[in-house]
Amino acid sequence: MNKDTIKSILLKNQDRIPQIPLVKRDVRFEPTGNYVLVGLRRAGKSYMLYQHIQQRVVEGRSSKEDILYINFEDDRLDITNMSEFDSIIQSYEELYQGRKPVVYLDEIQIVEGWEKFVRRLADMGYQVMVTGSNARMLSREIATTLGGRFIVRHIYPFSFAEYLQYKDVRLGEHWLLDGQRTQVRALFSDYFQYGGFAETFDRMDKQEWLNWLCQKIVLGDIIARNEIRSTGMIRLLTKKLAESVMQPMTLMRLTNILKSTGERVSRNTVSDYLGYMNEAFMTFRLENYTDSFSERVTNCKHYFFDNGLLNNYLIDPQSKLLENLVAITLMKRYGGLEEDGLYYYHKGIEVDFYVPHENLGIQVSYSIRDYGTRERETGALIKMNKVFHLQRMMIITMDEEENIPVGDAVIEIVPVWKWLLTSM
Repeated sequence: MNKDTIKSILLKNQDRIPQIPLVKRDVRFEPTGNYVLVGLRRAGKSYMLYQHIQQRVVEGRSSKEDILYINFEDDRLDITNMSEFDSIIQSYEELYQGRKPVVYLDEIQIVEGWEKFVRRLADMGYQVMVTGSNARMLSREIATTLGGRFIVRHIYPFSFAEYLQYKDVRLGEHWLLDGQRTQVRALFSDYFQYGGFAETFDRMDKQEWLNWLCQKIVLGDIIARNEIRSTGMIRLLTKKLAESVMQPMTLMRLTNILKSTGERVSRNTVSDYLGYMNEAFMTFRLENYTDSFSERVTNCKHYFFDNGLLNNYLIDPQSKLLENLVAITLMKRYGGLEEDGLYYYHKGIEVDFYVPHENLGIQVSYSIRDYGTRERETGALIKMNKVFHLQRMMIITMDEEENIPVGDAVIEIVPVWKWLLTSM
């Protein structure tokens, strides 16, 4: 790797990054901590690094010369293996003898063996922050190599609260009782349809950009990275997961759907494909709380990490987008498949979400004005309550709000836009 090229990149980044306009996000870092930031492509991981750099410069803890920032997707770089990593540090040292920079390595997962290099930097006393768009960065093997010297942070697309900040909306103490309520509801419509990617917020044609992003994730982060030959299979699987986002799908059913195209595919291959989609942070899965351990991974509900991605594949999206947005929010709050995290419940009755350690049951319904829908949604929670004696029961809707007494308990009906902005 040509050191002059690396030096040119380092110097240009030192001038460029402190000047980048940012909408600051409420993500706090330990002053001397080492971090691995992981998450969906274009969710804002690079901007988190920029924000960290700018804060250090503004607070006087660093000058721009203390910044060593490299993006491994920069096509001017040709770093393909771990042995070439040292040329980055050497290039900086030739520019600034005797200085020890804060090291920022963006999309580092591209280079095999990256974890050994950053562990060595941490051992040498460098402060290091790295980002990546693949969940393999969270594997047990990599965590072992990093040796507890790094804190892992998941970076998601903007929440609705962050979206309002971007739109310069600051909620007053009584926003639910004044004109801000109408403003919030109006802004929610765009967020609901197109999701939380900041790059869409000011675009006229949001759908075009989201279609490009979906292609980038599918073709680059899933197909190319995993050397998949049948691109049609992944495209069909993505579409079917989007269409069935509210329903559990067994591995066998998904396998049969793919086989119906005339392709030969095994259940293990489909399981691998689903894993690749999860690793690229395009989708995540929820297991049935009542299934046995062996059955849980074969009969899951699948959601997309952002409504904009999901909506790219749908024709009649409203109910699916609502449940998907609730799933994203609950997954961020309760940790997905971690122990006692987030599940769905299906045993005689089906409840959309169950949080065991909160003893919380949640149904999602676009509207419960229809008598049959109201009875079905409330009835499922009432039956579940008899089994688990739930601490809290909720139905999240698009706009409806009330409390329904159920014996000594109550079922809370909450509009989604209010639920997203208020504490649970």
